[in-house]
Amino acid sequence: MSDDDNKDNDGADWGDALEEQAAGESEASGADWGDALDEQASGEADWGDALSEQATAEAASFDALADTGGLAGISGEVNLDVILDVPVTISMEVGSTRISIRNLLQLNQGSVIELDRLAGEPMDVLVNKTLIARGEVVVVNDKFGLRLTDIISPAERVKKLK
Repeated sequence: MSDDDNKDNDGADWGDALEEQAAGESEASGADWGDALDEQASGEADWGDALSEQATAEAASFDALADTGGLAGISGEVNLDVILDVPVTISMEVGSTRISIRNLLQLNQGSVIELDRLAGEPMDVLVNKTLIARGEVVVVNDKFGLRLTDIISPAERVKKLK
């Protein structure tokens, strides 16, 4: 057999194979498409049923709530016992300053940082970073302490929040 005969046979074989494949796909895909359309139609019927059920739904009704005057109206007075054991962070601030990162990286043991407060000024007492009081440093049994000299009123604390 010559190369030309082989090429002709190969071309015929490929043509036959492609025809068989196309015939098989059209039969299979036709059946698959029919099944898919039937499934979609049944799904649309389910949606129709759901929509008709929604049209017949009724609104729920609830009894009116009585005004009890907030938390105080429930028991007569506010019960603070529920928050008395909540831990908070308390800190004393001697002062603060702003420096560049360059200067921060140059600090070493023995460096002095100048703060914004004068010696002898009262320290700030902060609870969860909120100023609540001021006081003087004292030493008690070789430990630092703070004698409170000024308590910030709750009204002043609220003003600072606004």
